[in-house]
Amino acid sequence: MARPRLTPRVQRRAALAASGWIALAATAFPGGSPLRWIPVLAFVVLAPGLALLLPQPVGLRPGARLEALALAAPVSLSVATLTATALFLSQAFSLTFFLVVLALFVTVASVLPGVPLPAATRGAVERDGARAPLFRKRAAGGGG
Repeated sequence: MARPRLTPRVQRRAALAASGWIALAATAFPGGSPLRWIPVLAFVVLAPGLALLLPQPVGLRPGARLEALALAAPVSLSVATLTATALFLSQAFSLTFFLVVLALFVTVASVLPGVPLPAATRGAVERDGARAPLFRKRAAGGGG
């Protein structure tokens, strides 16, 4: 019996969902170790935004890929800030609990379709075959 083959898109989603749990496991290393802070930092800065933006229903155009990558870090930091603030206000903040909440969020968000991006629907560069003129002719009255 043939096993179902995982597409690269499903593999990327699975890797994204697993990244939070890998970052959580990395907290077992000693405090100042790069094996601890690099995965945690990369996860917090990129994973929530990528989980929200990249699982698009159709493939992204080149400009939309750039838009998604440019938005991933600010969106991730916003989600992390909201999560940390909520945990601080409820007096439940700890690094472990913070990473568990973010890992759950990324796992769920990577399964769902991504937030629609404007460049994904209309294309990053509109091409209709005609080039726009470099200079415009002035009106007869000489006004701009």
